[in-house]
Amino acid sequence: MSELVFTGFGGLPLAASTYGREDHPAVILLPGVTQTRHAWRDAALALASAGRYVICLDLRGHGDSERPSDGNYKLDAFVADLIAVLAQLTSRPTIVGSTFGGWIALTALGEATSPLASGLVLTNPFRDLNELDARAVDRELDGTAVRSSVEGAFDEAIYQGGFDFVELQSRMQKAAGKLRVPALIVRGEDNQISSDEAATSLVELVPDGELVTMPSGGHYLAFERSDEFNAVLLAFLERKVPRDPPEYSSGEDPRTLRDAMGCFASGITVLTTKTETGDPVGLTANSFTSVSLDPPLVLVCLAKTVRSLPAFQSNSAFAINILHTGQQPVSNLFASKGQDRFANLEWEVWAHDVPIIPSSLASFECTRVNEIEQGDHIILIGEVVRARYEARKDPLLYFGGQYRRLHFG
Repeated sequence: MSELVFTGFGGLPLAASTYGREDHPAVILLPGVTQTRHAWRDAALALASAGRYVICLDLRGHGDSERPSDGNYKLDAFVADLIAVLAQLTSRPTIVGSTFGGWIALTALGEATSPLASGLVLTNPFRDLNELDARAVDRELDGTAVRSSVEGAFDEAIYQGGFDFVELQSRMQKAAGKLRVPALIVRGEDNQISSDEAATSLVELVPDGELVTMPSGGHYLAFERSDEFNAVLLAFLERKVPRDPPEYSSGEDPRTLRDAMGCFASGITVLTTKTETGDPVGLTANSFTSVSLDPPLVLVCLAKTVRSLPAFQSNSAFAINILHTGQQPVSNLFASKGQDRFANLEWEVWAHDVPIIPSSLASFECTRVNEIEQGDHIILIGEVVRARYEARKDPLLYFGGQYRRLHFG
């Protein structure tokens, strides 16, 4: 075991303990409210022995993490802490959160504009707060299972500040429908704050969600029933976030090869030309490469199934329009079917009379110098005769089958 300090929201130091080898797939373990990272020791050892790199994190105001000087224990602060920690890692981890820690993680991941993790496991989502019996809550959250016996293990101001659980519940439910990673919800059968209906309702919102109900499990089942919980957790990880990376061999499922190709981050272009009758055509593509500066050559690859391929093959000129972050709708337009892609689009022509999208990050007018048939694609090589670019804009990126943007930090 070793110790780390992450920088949270507003520069707040957050303490963590790590287990296992750093080059193994990462798992972040988040404790519940009033608990410290040490509650996860058994799970951390089990995960590390199974080939995972484990990071046990103290939430703000808990354990060895700093207490914020402004007493900020609002939901947004906890969410921002987690996002800040994820930005300091070199890979996207699976996040496992016991109760409050898992609820925060669900909110953070579901509200993010791009995937920040590889998977999510959370326990005991609470049912409608208006239906909860305060005495049941007190019974569930009282005693040694929740309140650490270590003096000063958490800041009492967390309670005095009146954390808004109604806001958390609302944002969790909205975030669940936008979650883009596999998720597992584990509910303890004896838990008084959660319910079968609440857990089922939440998992049905998650696009790739699973539910496991653990007999005799209470609010902190991850620690009270650690052996059973760890077995469920490890099984989920091996199915959804396997330790060994996927591999492709010749003749196997081409989807695996496609996913591997998707690991190459690229820009997005719209390729355009005109048909023999002068009609503009175009399509979204990311198979674009600079070939040479002297002479100035580029290449694009078009699938043989592309309906506009004959136009590109018959016309001696074509254009490449590289899209910026504000042109995702343009990318979607030229990737769609059955629409007049140029009807409501501003475009112009230069000397070779092929469509140029003037608001693009960069545009290249090219004359075709070679055509190569290879596999299921046609490779067009063009000589750039004119180019224009906008240095003040940022590129729209594509990675892992999704749009991305540059991250500055």
